[in-house]
Amino acid sequence: MLAYRMTEWGAQARPVEVPDPEPGPGEVLVKVAGCGLCRSDLTMRHIPREAGEALGWRMPFTLGHETAGWIADTGEPVALVSPTSCGTCRLCVRGQDSGCPRGLAGRGYGRDGGLAPYVVVSDRRALLPLGDLDPRTAGPLTDAGATAYHAVRRALPRITAGNTAVVVGAGGLGAFAVQFLRVLTAAHVIAVDPLPARRSYAVSVGAQSSADTPDGIRADVVLDFVGTDETIAAGIAAVGTGGAYGLIGSSGGKLRGPWFSTLPRDGEVFTFQGSSIADAQDVIALARAGLIRNQVEEFTFGEIDQAYAKLAAGSLTGRAVVVL
Repeated sequence: MLAYRMTEWGAQARPVEVPDPEPGPGEVLVKVAGCGLCRSDLTMRHIPREAGEALGWRMPFTLGHETAGWIADTGEPVALVSPTSCGTCRLCVRGQDSGCPRGLAGRGYGRDGGLAPYVVVSDRRALLPLGDLDPRTAGPLTDAGATAYHAVRRALPRITAGNTAVVVGAGGLGAFAVQFLRVLTAAHVIAVDPLPARRSYAVSVGAQSSADTPDGIRADVVLDFVGTDETIAAGIAAVGTGGAYGLIGSSGGKLRGPWFSTLPRDGEVFTFQGSSIADAQDVIALARAGLIRNQVEEFTFGEIDQAYAKLAAGSLTGRAVVVL
């Protein structure tokens, strides 16, 4: 089969012919219907060998961690949990499997992922029944959707009915966050993004207003899906007393200035990576109930490089999905 793989450290991924995978005892073979693309895929080509091997990554591997398809034996439509977890450590048994120490390597990041016709699943906890959802486009629910949901769920105790919640960065993850805030809260939701098309889409899925920067806004909660120096500074400045700032974007920004007088008074600053199995299950349930929109742009396997180029350029309003 033809798979889109990282083949060496520091090099761009490319299509490679590989043998069809064969599941071992207790494993499940999934026929891939579609796989979402993520910005983290773009950064993997730059990771040095020392850093990758320290994470437990093995080269080569197939990209793709937003995967959905059908169980090969039964034809049941399923999505695959994006982060890896052991299921037995103290974090996993508390339902915080997104923090599992074994999650540093997984499907699409150091192990074979979903940008191929088939993928093997070794942990049945990773199989999420989709019911009547289309597996060709459901993959982004497991990462972009679930990560945004995790952020909103974390911030819920700080959100007061009728007050303001700000989403900085209204791209794939941010647009999901807008929808979750609409469904789960009575807040006034403001979508912040420099691109008019993204602001317009955010309003169409539930934001009451939009802006190109958070300057001058005062909010209960600011969720930053960008994470540059500028968005971190402006986002924290927008948080009112007792509010929360959540950093989800991984652009590598820094907070410049003294913490004591810069952080929100009697408030909270949090960050995390990924999401839990429960997050993904909830997001799929919301999608099945028709309460959220999963906006995707479809590409063929032969158009993967074109899709990544659009992702890198920031010209997508939703998520890119490669349909196999």
